[in-house]
Amino acid sequence: MTRMMMSSGIPTPNMSAPSQCGNRLDSITLRRRGRLAGFGVAAAAAFILWAPASEFRNVSAVEAAQFTSSVNLVEVYASVVDAAGQPVRGLRQEDFEVVEDGERQAISAFTAGDFPLTVAVALDHSFSMAGPPLVAMKRATRSFLGALRPGDEAIVLGISSQVDVVATPRQARAEQMSAVDALTAWGTTTLHDAILAALESVDGSRGRRALVILSDGDDRYSESSAAEATARARRSNVIVYPVALGKVRPPLFAELATLTGGRSYHARELQGLDQTMTTIAEQLREQYLIGYSPVRSPVSGANEWRSIEVRVKKPGVSVRARDGYYVR
Repeated sequence: MTRMMMSSGIPTPNMSAPSQCGNRLDSITLRRRGRLAGFGVAAAAAFILWAPASEFRNVSAVEAAQFTSSVNLVEVYASVVDAAGQPVRGLRQEDFEVVEDGERQAISAFTAGDFPLTVAVALDHSFSMAGPPLVAMKRATRSFLGALRPGDEAIVLGISSQVDVVATPRQARAEQMSAVDALTAWGTTTLHDAILAALESVDGSRGRRALVILSDGDDRYSESSAAEATARARRSNVIVYPVALGKVRPPLFAELATLTGGRSYHARELQGLDQTMTTIAEQLREQYLIGYSPVRSPVSGANEWRSIEVRVKKPGVSVRARDGYYVR
């Protein structure tokens, strides 16, 4: 198990060409340059993809998430579910609307399907999770890892008195599952530190980036605050799926999901945890990628927040998407 060290500085997302995930996830140092007390937590960040819209429209889902060029294109991943929470398939570009800062935008890039996925799974194995919760969490994590596609990359982090790399993307799924099985209850819960480390571990990767957190949500002795965790999530390009185990779902979990276009879950009964994790894996497989060039062109260096609203022109469905981005 590799310890993830804390030093000074909060990282900011790399908005240039993304790096290859496999080259950067085996060991991670979380940098924290100070607090982000000036930032609110009411919205999230979207990714600015530098891609020609004409090329984006004519390529496969896998290729669409990997272009780099010099034309401003705002990229938004959207999940659409029905009243039962099941993914809605078969939607077309004309079924969506995008509004930025109150102004409707012309969608110039659209594709649906299985996109490249890099996911961090952060597992709370502190003393407060000892016994049945830890057993159920390990079993559900194996189910989640088994539901990923062969090409998806996963890193597993352990949350206790420190943040550890339990399994790296270079390991085969069977090795990752064995590493999860070997976890034992130990230490306190540095949850906020783990959230920052997990976001950093996947934020520069290609395609979709996601973070799944399983914890009772009771932070103990983190160097970072909840405000720092939410501020970092807001500025990231990572969809967060927090899963609370136990009687209470912490407000932080719902906030992280809302900020990033994910969904928070509350596993009151451990028997349903496997299904919860399988549902998350299914939702990550069924998403829509929407791109548009803003009517009001971004100005480099503006450090400006722009809100986004994604709408679906279909009754009986709901859409989850990140609701804004920074122009740096």
